[in-house]
Amino acid sequence: MLWLLAHDQYALLGRGGVAREVWKLYFHWYGTLRHGSFPAGDHLWQYPPGAGAVLLSPALLPGLTYFQAFVTLTLLTDAAITLVLARVGTRPGRSLRGAALWTAGLPLLLHIPLARYDVQVTAFAVISLLTMSRSRHMSGVFAALGALVKVWPALALIGTPRGRSTREAWTAAAVTAVTLLSLLAALFRHPFDFLRQQGGRGVQIESLGGTVLMFARRAGWPGHTHYQYGAVEFVGPHVHTVALCSLVLTAVAFALLLLWRMRNRRWTPATPYDAALAAVLLFTVTSRVISPQYMIWLIGLAAVCLTSRHTTQRPVALLVLAATAVSVVEYPAYYGDVINSTWAGCLLMLVRNTLLTSAAVVSFIRLWRSGRPLVERTKAGTPPRNPHEIPAVFRTDG
Repeated sequence: MLWLLAHDQYALLGRGGVAREVWKLYFHWYGTLRHGSFPAGDHLWQYPPGAGAVLLSPALLPGLTYFQAFVTLTLLTDAAITLVLARVGTRPGRSLRGAALWTAGLPLLLHIPLARYDVQVTAFAVISLLTMSRSRHMSGVFAALGALVKVWPALALIGTPRGRSTREAWTAAAVTAVTLLSLLAALFRHPFDFLRQQGGRGVQIESLGGTVLMFARRAGWPGHTHYQYGAVEFVGPHVHTVALCSLVLTAVAFALLLLWRMRNRRWTPATPYDAALAAVLLFTVTSRVISPQYMIWLIGLAAVCLTSRHTTQRPVALLVLAATAVSVVEYPAYYGDVINSTWAGCLLMLVRNTLLTSAAVVSFIRLWRSGRPLVERTKAGTPPRNPHEIPAVFRTDG
């Protein structure tokens, strides 16, 4: 991955476009943040205030350039995630498959993870989930820290068992979020300007809605692509309708997750992990934006699921890996085809987004079924998925 980052001028690696995000855009924001202000009126700044701390972190390594320091810290974070997954995987009833998935899955994205701060965000979610069984308070703190950087890690708490566990984790998260937001608001100017920029986003070409518009373009739709809000988006008739449909689907996904929480009657050690992966998948596929770096989140959460022998998400992890492999074919290698909606670009996005949608559907269905009591599933003709779900008195494996 480091070698690819050092040679990213090749056409198939994006001609330097991947690394440019750090040494140009992040460094520009770094200069603004150092002067005590978040980027105000910058339509590219669409991140919660906690992102500022991550972008300022390269200052901790003064002997390096900003780019070198950013990549070094990303590598250290990657190592920390691997270490945590491996340490948890050696405990009784756990598995090293999670550490193996993270180690083998991340390089499928080539050098993209080293030139984005999504590895750091994923670390907060991974640690939040893996500390949940020992300290609900710390789990809530890490989920809040991640949410302040990029919102989605808050979904790590959606699978906390009802009752005291939920109250402890969510209260710790709320107190942490309010405290740090107040601190950032006191230290920096314009901490909430990102809300205005985020609300103006349209339909990115790599989203599910973008795939629909790509095929519509091939059929004669008069719209076109335009770079805005930090991504290539579609502009033209009916784009607003497609964006609205995405928001409606996101609301439906949220309703389904709430319904699952209310109806779920069985929590296993893996339920919080499985629920987090299902939730992030649902919100990803219904989003107006699905950038390749989003796959880092899914690989990290799938890795957490695989640390538990009780997980129901093994097939989902394979679908995530397949979608990841396709993602780096469309970006950066064939991004021009995706932008111009050629048949190659259309088919690549269709395959990637079909894999992601399939992963989301399978993930939620398996999560839903795992919440039914064993007796109820047996009566319905659904056998247990692994021997750990079988009461000891019925086991034949000794």
